[in-house]
Amino acid sequence: MDYIKQRLIEIGRPKAELVRKLNKEYGDKKIQEVNLGQVMTGMKGVVSLLTCTSKLDPDEGIRFRGYSIPELREKLPKINPDGEPLPEGLFFLMLTGELPTKDDVNFISHQWIQRAQGIPPHVYDVINALPKDAHPMIQFNTAILAMSTESQFRKAYLAGMDKKDYWGPTYEGVMDLISRIPVIAAYIYRRVFYNEDYIDINPNLDWAGNLAHMMGYDSEEVRRLMRLYTVIHADHEGGNVSAHATHLVGSALSNPYYSFSAGMNGLAGPLHGMANQNVMHWISKMCREIGVENPSEQQIREYALETLKKGQVIPGYGHAVLRKTDPRFSVQLDFARKYIPDAPLIQLVDKIYKVVPEILVSAGKIKNPWPNVDAISGSLLSSYGITEFPIYTVLFGVSRALGVLTQLVWDRLYGLPIERPKSQNLEWFMSQVNYQE
Repeated sequence: MDYIKQRLIEIGRPKAELVRKLNKEYGDKKIQEVNLGQVMTGMKGVVSLLTCTSKLDPDEGIRFRGYSIPELREKLPKINPDGEPLPEGLFFLMLTGELPTKDDVNFISHQWIQRAQGIPPHVYDVINALPKDAHPMIQFNTAILAMSTESQFRKAYLAGMDKKDYWGPTYEGVMDLISRIPVIAAYIYRRVFYNEDYIDINPNLDWAGNLAHMMGYDSEEVRRLMRLYTVIHADHEGGNVSAHATHLVGSALSNPYYSFSAGMNGLAGPLHGMANQNVMHWISKMCREIGVENPSEQQIREYALETLKKGQVIPGYGHAVLRKTDPRFSVQLDFARKYIPDAPLIQLVDKIYKVVPEILVSAGKIKNPWPNVDAISGSLLSSYGITEFPIYTVLFGVSRALGVLTQLVWDRLYGLPIERPKSQNLEWFMSQVNYQE
């Protein structure tokens, strides 16, 4: 047993006992009221999930185990002192609640390099059986399911085991899956956009650095970008679609591959992870219709107003929870201003940022007029040469695996049961509020 699994036993078993005690001794205690509007608008704000990896505050933004993104950039191990934090370190933090050492990060990197070699040939056969013009998310998700033949949880469960030990093979499956998805993502990228000119994994690189390398970007600048990108997209507490879908399917004791595949199906929606592509399409269409590559603030204002008049949204602005500029947007903008201040797309995003919130406030369209992570992520990738919009959601998915799969391990550590909320028909809701025609 590796030392991280041993540490999880020491941390997890007391917490699992606490969850059982809370449920047994306080299970009938009421903790909040739910109103009709919350039910009818997607259960927004209703506390109904136990999630330990991250927390989203409407005013502060995302915190990973209590640490803000600026704190992560300061405290997590890096390749270079002035570089970006390594996602291996964030994984360790989300898994254990403890800040990692450089040795912890090196151990995980080595584990992931070793496990990445275990992708069976049939997975590539399944990808290659799909048409090249199938959206990369279709290919990505199909490959995830194809890899489930290697599920360590499924094999252990069929062999028979104590349910308190379910977390062990779940952890092993999570480690396998996280190690392999950058290889799969890069394979799809090279298959679709680079005529099947594939690049092997480099055993001397870190997880995010290898993703950049296998995609064909070997500069330290792109590796640095990938480290930042995969850290800030890694998690967003438990109620977003990809995290909740992973948890929901996992609650049926589906293996990590099935569970993560469900999350990726949710991420592929335009209201979730595919929003990064929609932002780029909107920006490209705006420049095309205005007829200039660098429109003025006034031209952006007029185009944004026209977008709203057509009953359409301005993608990348607004958030279901946040009531301020998304810190993930801010950190990417700061990164771009530091390293590529003259990039035309970044300058354009900056101008959009100055214009659109004011328009949304005056139009009364949304409670939060501020940009979210998707408002800049595609422009940042594109400014570094990764200009193929359809791959952006796949890269989001690679990153999101870190958080949702860590939480899946904790779901099994806690011994959480199958999720089964109660539902009612429309007439029941009408009766509850004494609705009158």
